[in-house]
Amino acid sequence: MRILKKMIKLFCFLILFSVIGTFLYVKFSPKILINSANNIILYDQKEEIFFKGSERSEWIELDKISQNVIDSTIYTEDKHFYKHFGFDFLRIGKALLTNLKNKSMNQGASTITQQYAKNLFLDFDKTWKRKWDEMWYTLRIEANYSKDEILEGYLNTINYGHGKYGIESASQFYFGKSASELDLAEASLLIGIPKAPSYYSPITHLDHAKERQQYVLKTLVKNEIITQEEMDDAYEKELEIIGENTDKTLSSIHYYQDAVMNELEKIPSIPHNYSALNGLKIYTTFDFEAQNTLEENIRNAFPEDSLLEVASVVMNPKTGGVMALVGGRDYNESSYNRAIFSKRQVGSTMKPFLYYAALENGFTSSSSFISEETSFSMENGEIYSPINYNKKYGNKPISMATAIAYSENIYAIKTHTFLGYDALINVAKRVGIPEELESVASLPLGTNEINILNMASGYSSFANLGYKVDPHFITKIVSGNGDVLYEKTYLEEMVLNPSLVYILNNMLTATYDPMYIDYNYPTAISLSSKLKHKYALKSGTTSSDNWNIGFNQNILCAVWVGHDQNKPLTTSDYKYSQNIWYQTVESLEKDIKEEDGWYEKPKNVVGVLVEPISGKPNSREPTKNKKLMYFLKGTEPKETDPTFDEIEKKDFS
Repeated sequence: MRILKKMIKLFCFLILFSVIGTFLYVKFSPKILINSANNIILYDQKEEIFFKGSERSEWIELDKISQNVIDSTIYTEDKHFYKHFGFDFLRIGKALLTNLKNKSMNQGASTITQQYAKNLFLDFDKTWKRKWDEMWYTLRIEANYSKDEILEGYLNTINYGHGKYGIESASQFYFGKSASELDLAEASLLIGIPKAPSYYSPITHLDHAKERQQYVLKTLVKNEIITQEEMDDAYEKELEIIGENTDKTLSSIHYYQDAVMNELEKIPSIPHNYSALNGLKIYTTFDFEAQNTLEENIRNAFPEDSLLEVASVVMNPKTGGVMALVGGRDYNESSYNRAIFSKRQVGSTMKPFLYYAALENGFTSSSSFISEETSFSMENGEIYSPINYNKKYGNKPISMATAIAYSENIYAIKTHTFLGYDALINVAKRVGIPEELESVASLPLGTNEINILNMASGYSSFANLGYKVDPHFITKIVSGNGDVLYEKTYLEEMVLNPSLVYILNNMLTATYDPMYIDYNYPTAISLSSKLKHKYALKSGTTSSDNWNIGFNQNILCAVWVGHDQNKPLTTSDYKYSQNIWYQTVESLEKDIKEEDGWYEKPKNVVGVLVEPISGKPNSREPTKNKKLMYFLKGTEPKETDPTFDEIEKKDFS
């Protein structure tokens, strides 16, 4: 019995020693600069601010904040805030029991201090190390700041939606008044937003916001802060919400911000917490006009009842800087950023990589295969029988340029099997596509899934005449202390032959050229009268995906349209991607002369008049179509070339 008492005393002593030791450690650790939480400013390519988090210029002291805000915050988020030391263990226990009972993890128990500590980090990884760091930050905050200081900082740095961080900024945005003037109805509506800023926005989801407001008010009644009558009056009060997406705030701009933060997390020179930085100034490649144009065209493209989703990237191909990005139809409905995270089957947008490989292996713009129903014998003994779209075949030799214009599947598979599967994969890797591509016959038809930003990056090597550039959002990062933490290093790497790329780019204009109307129509023929500038363009189509990627030397735009769950597209769904693409590039190029957008012909490339469908030379017959097509010097087509009767000794097995 005596030994047991000694063990109990020792155990109590160890606990007391640990508590005292922990307190002394956190008390005398370097003081965390909690006012830097969410203090982040994003600048566009003109170095103008397009987003700012919690700035000191909009900081409001606690004693000036409406008591309605303070009460609503404390009793909704952490009613024992003034009694605990950062952790509410009773609440944690209740939440644990509730989650075990309901077999879920929906019940949370984070205190205001814990939430504040979480906001000091630049990322939201749910790792054990991150949780451990948050715990120590919580203790250090509690040890070094008063409760009023913590609450003041929390209210001035949390996210109230629509890019508004801090209660004063939110109050001015939503109601046009200071946080000191908020009444119970206004305060309870605002305090409900931070739980899920997109979902509880009173601008886009008033029904959700009112539901959350009711919860806040009921909590106040339950804790006898207000009466039932006061709750009813506050809930039923008709509020005039003046906030809207103005002053360079676009509804889709949050997708771009998320992309910036995603890139920020990958830069090793940047500490992972705000307190070590005293805030951040991030200079980006964002172009407001491009973002506004892209968003407007997306907004106008779809019927209101459409369930289609969209992702798009507008890039400066010379630098790789992403000027605009949209990751979905509505950020408030879905914050999932399809432009940087999703992977989709790319369809025939894969073919230009194949045709560059063909040019590199001796093919020319006039190289021909017969367009006809064809079955291919695979190594495993199976028969592969691809078909052309709409099952249209010329049953005659067609040029590579014609195959591009029609997006011919038979020509593509013949080229792929003739070259060997590795030729296409090699080119895709060289231009920077990171996905592992399957060495299969159907690869040129886009059966592999690739991310849209990665596809845009791959095409930038075509738009940049063979130079590979790194797609990026951030050009420079400066700490709140004025230290330059990061500057983008531009390393251009030539991965493709510029002359062959010039030839390929000109063939990619055939997709909307009326000269190629024959037994079929070019895939983008509807754009022939709409485009005022010259672009290389390729579309890609699967049963559930539609792509358009096009460019000149000034601009590259990639657009994907489809359903998240791979639901089949209808015939009418295939027009949206193309419309978004051409309206965006034409709007952004409206002040550019056509000759300033296209490429200068390399000295070792010559133009030859040919009959475009067959690719045969045609300088003498005025009654036939004539099209200027391009070739490396010495590879110009001749009437006697055997290629016009299909490559001899062919073997597609």
